[in-house]
Amino acid sequence: MPEYRIQEDNPLRPEIAALLDLHLAEMHRWSPACKVHAMPAERLAEPDVTFFSAWDGDNLAAVGALKELGATRGELKSMRAAPAYRGKGAGQAILRHLIAEAERRGCTWLGLETGRPEPFRPAASLYRKHGFAECGNFGDYVSDEFSVCMSRAL
Repeated sequence: MPEYRIQEDNPLRPEIAALLDLHLAEMHRWSPACKVHAMPAERLAEPDVTFFSAWDGDNLAAVGALKELGATRGELKSMRAAPAYRGKGAGQAILRHLIAEAERRGCTWLGLETGRPEPFRPAASLYRKHGFAECGNFGDYVSDEFSVCMSRAL
């Protein structure tokens, strides 16, 4: 597996925005519009979100963000591996980085929302592998046949 370089980044950079557009398009293909909670690039650039990218040389491999929910709570947003890097550890690398960043900031709880249908199962499996489990609803999310909330203590 490649060694990924992970850095804080600007979600509005063209190559990153293109991956985020792909991510949003897939979310809309796999879920009803009212269940798509992925943020557009402009929202990921706001001050309460820290955005990261993972690179394999000059190639964008994955992205992910940490949204502040308060002094000790964070939320994972826009976790996505580039199509050429699915199954190559890029998503795992960015997830580990986001967990470490949340811990560094003093977070004691980290949550996320993901989908339940088949296309989301690899993501949910990755989260479970890293200590996340289904939890009660948080924020504006409602767990149902399309969505699941997950969290982990840090």
